[in-house]
Amino acid sequence: MSTTISSLDFIRSIAESLQYISYTHPRDFVQAMARAYELEKSQAAKDAMAQILINSRMAAMGQRPICQDTGIVTVFLQIGMECRFDTKLSIQELVDEGVRIAYTNPDNPLRASVVADPAGKRLNTRDNTPAVIYTELVAGASVDIRIAAKGGGSENKSKFAALTPSDSIVDWVVRTVPTMGAGWCPPGILGIGIGGTVDRAMVLAKESLMEPIDIQDLIKKGPDTLIEELRLEIYEKVNDLGIGAQGLGGLTTALDVKILDCPTHAASLPVAMIPNCAATRHIHFRLDGSGPAHFAPPRQEDWPKIEWEVGESVKRVELDGISKEEIATWQPGETLLLNGTILTGRDAAHRRIQSLLQDGKPFPNGVDFRGKFIYYVGPVDPVDGEAVGPAGPTTSTRMDKYTDMMLNDTGLIGMIGKSERGDATIDSIREHGAVYLMAVGGAAYLVSKAIKKAKVVAFADLGMEAIYEFEVKDMPVTVAVDSRGESVHKTGPALWSQKIRDYKTTGIAQQ
Repeated sequence: MSTTISSLDFIRSIAESLQYISYTHPRDFVQAMARAYELEKSQAAKDAMAQILINSRMAAMGQRPICQDTGIVTVFLQIGMECRFDTKLSIQELVDEGVRIAYTNPDNPLRASVVADPAGKRLNTRDNTPAVIYTELVAGASVDIRIAAKGGGSENKSKFAALTPSDSIVDWVVRTVPTMGAGWCPPGILGIGIGGTVDRAMVLAKESLMEPIDIQDLIKKGPDTLIEELRLEIYEKVNDLGIGAQGLGGLTTALDVKILDCPTHAASLPVAMIPNCAATRHIHFRLDGSGPAHFAPPRQEDWPKIEWEVGESVKRVELDGISKEEIATWQPGETLLLNGTILTGRDAAHRRIQSLLQDGKPFPNGVDFRGKFIYYVGPVDPVDGEAVGPAGPTTSTRMDKYTDMMLNDTGLIGMIGKSERGDATIDSIREHGAVYLMAVGGAAYLVSKAIKKAKVVAFADLGMEAIYEFEVKDMPVTVAVDSRGESVHKTGPALWSQKIRDYKTTGIAQQ
């Protein structure tokens, strides 16, 4: 006997699940992050995780996005062969309608990040469609749905290798993770796909990220299979790298390692690795024809009671009228609370600035970078009196190609973003006596509370990539590259990887 799946129930379930995961972390992720926070010995990493956990709780209670990058939607569908849909629309059309409703919800609008014509004009589709869908027909009379919203920062760090059958998968992972930098916002989950073909391995890696976090249970019971042995070995060796939260150095880089595999050609060993960031967003539900899916509202008691307090060493700074002499006093790893006016700009805005400079044309009114800081951000639209929606940092390395131009030709003196900067960019920062500050990726709602006023001053047609002017009060940041070119993303992991090695050698933990 067949089951009829209502198209309205299907669309509603897709829409409500995407709204739900935009502001609610899976409980297993919160528990894993809380455990990592309690065990962490690096103060910088511990502070970053505190902000992530506080942001997670605030987002859930306020029902606003965890991260400003509300992701590209990925759906794994298993459709029972005894199911039928009461519609002539395709599965793609049904899913996309749910995505459209979710991302344009006036009560909690989600950022539209998807662009069409990716190799050309890259025009925003404005509703975050289309979704990426993987469909499988299976036995049964229900529809199994696993849905995720994957941020660009972590997605861009995906890796693949066509290893030979005699190569070590563990060695490849340990070599590769440091090349991913901090743009994937560790600590998070590493998804690994092994076997099949090139494309199949990548899908397996993505699919593995839908599984619950259970590495601590596996450690307690011990491995029963080769895959479980691999998970444990990779988990230990990745954390031994000392990369830590936000790449600042610390004990926890990976909260879990997930692996899916399938048979492959005798001459091949395809291996893919995709990280999930600190804004891990996914959910699993089933439709059986009895109505739409229901999602239990988050409870405040599901989050640990953590408060991030401003210590005595934290420095409040006024950005309006700040001098390079004052910037030169800031120390690597120092926490600052920013006050004053900053401008924003991401990839598209930088490209337009570059074109204006090349053509000798003036900047739009309101765009003056002289003596200013730029924040690499694409915020969510505001609701209910907010100055701006969640507004966490985007990956700064994408702007490296423009940094010398900005410091040379615009009068810019500082940048704010997430993750490390490249060597050439660090050299440029040092040569210009500038500075690079890091905000915590995955703490977008928390950061937005420090933004008291916001207005678009240029390139409004770019949507979330427009240039905004923000007025901020006590916006927390870390000095990531000081005016002398010292980078905490280099010194922190080096220090903590050595501390971990020393501990394993001597058994004595060093603070």
